[in-house]
Amino acid sequence: MKLYWLVIWAGTPFLNPVTADCNITSQTVACEESGKNLFNISLNLFQNITKLSLKNNNITLEDHDKEILGCFINLTELHLNENNITVLNNNSFYNLKKLTTLDISNNRISTVHKAAFAGLNQLSVLNLSYNMIAQLDSDTFTSLENLSVLNLQHNFLKYFHIKSSFRLIKIVLAENPWICSCDLLDLHIWLTASNVILENENNTRCTLPNMEKISIKMAPIQPADCKIKKTPLENTSTPAVNLRSSALTVLTLNNITGNNGTHAELPLVGKSWTFLAGVLGFVLGTTFLIFTAVKCPAWYHYLISYRHRRLEENDSEMFEQEFSADMSPSPSSTSSEEPTVIFKKVHAFGDEEDGFIEDKYIDIYVNEKH
Repeated sequence: MKLYWLVIWAGTPFLNPVTADCNITSQTVACEESGKNLFNISLNLFQNITKLSLKNNNITLEDHDKEILGCFINLTELHLNENNITVLNNNSFYNLKKLTTLDISNNRISTVHKAAFAGLNQLSVLNLSYNMIAQLDSDTFTSLENLSVLNLQHNFLKYFHIKSSFRLIKIVLAENPWICSCDLLDLHIWLTASNVILENENNTRCTLPNMEKISIKMAPIQPADCKIKKTPLENTSTPAVNLRSSALTVLTLNNITGNNGTHAELPLVGKSWTFLAGVLGFVLGTTFLIFTAVKCPAWYHYLISYRHRRLEENDSEMFEQEFSADMSPSPSSTSSEEPTVIFKKVHAFGDEEDGFIEDKYIDIYVNEKH
């Protein structure tokens, strides 16, 4: 029934006429806006609304809709199921501090941002079933301190990394394509170690071959097996990966708080040091190659110039015989002149020994000629 109100609620006047179907009691203001083919949330609503149903419309929850929702600060229940919502952006319900129940099921939601539910400190029931969510981080719900019931039924979830500190009374995970591998280990441990109720467990099954009839809570996922599988990957890491891991470790240690309550000052390994080491290595290597190329010919000639040996005693006698044979007159020579041999002292040695045997024949022969 259409109601047109001009009321004073809790001392606050509202001058705008209300065209929504609302049921007002002493404690609640419930408005029904379902099935009206709405594309946006109506402005003609009491700001004192406590329960609002907008199901079965075409609402996409854009920025304009979020601004209107922010006016309903007394809202405790919000039903947005069966609409056309595709993305839950950050701070979509930020001002709804009193909201305890939020139903966004049967939409086309594929992306849920990490701070989508920021500000919902009193939220206890969250329904995200029958959507298209394929990836979801448990940190999305960490700010929901009072959350007790989470419904993720009928989505596209294969993994759900969850922290052991996450507290719920009931969770619904049925009809998702769960892959019961090591990536599901933390969820498996959480389900078995906590007191949470896994609703509709018979339909919460693995999709791997030979495991279609096994519940994810009873899946044979062993922590020891997962550690063994991860070890070869860690041992085959490249030096570059190890260097990066070391740098990340140093960055992490820098944020550790000291004993006096201040952050410990630890040295950081930046990219500038790596670049400087690379440049220095390149310069030294290039210098060495140039020095080798320049000095090799000089070294070669230096070694060639010292390719001689000491004269032995028999070597001097052999040289004397050969010299005498060369100086004897040839039989065919017709000249009666005796050949003259002139020796010129090329090198003059000092008193010190030069390491070679002195050829005294040359000196004797020269003295006789003079």
